[in-house]
Amino acid sequence: MSDLSAGQKKYLLQHKKHKRIVCVSRILILLSFLFIWEFTANVGIIDSFIFSSPSKIALCFWGMVLDKSIFLHIGVTLYETIVSFLLVIAISILVAVTLWFSSKLSEILDPYLVVLNSLPKSALAPLLIVWLGATKTTIIVAGMSVAIFGSILSLYTSFTIVDPGKIKLIYTLGGSRFHALTKVVLPSTIPTIISNMKVNIGLCLVGVIIGEFLAARDGLGYLIIYSSQVFKMDWLLMSIVLLCIMAMGLYSLINLLERIYHKRV
Repeated sequence: MSDLSAGQKKYLLQHKKHKRIVCVSRILILLSFLFIWEFTANVGIIDSFIFSSPSKIALCFWGMVLDKSIFLHIGVTLYETIVSFLLVIAISILVAVTLWFSSKLSEILDPYLVVLNSLPKSALAPLLIVWLGATKTTIIVAGMSVAIFGSILSLYTSFTIVDPGKIKLIYTLGGSRFHALTKVVLPSTIPTIISNMKVNIGLCLVGVIIGEFLAARDGLGYLIIYSSQVFKMDWLLMSIVLLCIMAMGLYSLINLLERIYHKRV
């Protein structure tokens, strides 16, 4: 920092202080919530059978770690979420590119994509079970159904608003529509694709859990449904906490990908 001016040094110090305050505040809020939850459950302000408590959830998790059953449920849900997420990204980009190449096709399909995107996806899950059976394929398709139509619309919209001057320059220099796609459209929309991935990872997780509610024999969604039926609230709340941690972890991985991209450009 020796080459920086006094104003720049002051700004950087203030920025670091601000980030530190935000980080500490987040931790304090979480710890306060856990403390209040534990205290009220122990003194009987809330019913610990219904609401459980952090200590009971931790003991429940540790017990399932010892018998290794929790790893199966986490692994199944994580696998189904990642597969559905990767398929959503690949299919969305492919369809959006196809629509960009054919404006007539995009006009024809636009109302159908809008309707399918607006359709409550939980309504499709029972139909998917009838069509595909109670298998992991059904759950993966259920995860895809929540995210894919909105992803296609978002990506196609971002393709259509790319700077037309750059595309015209490609054509002026003798380039084809394929050159415009690979040299201008796709590179310009990488930030949008990454932002789309941030949204889709959460949506795919939601879709997978919906599928597991109806068609699974393992996974965190199955564990939530089973525990609610037998009134094992420790299991239920533990599964919800694990889903929160999983969602945060997957989102953080995409955030890391975004930071790597910004450093390289």
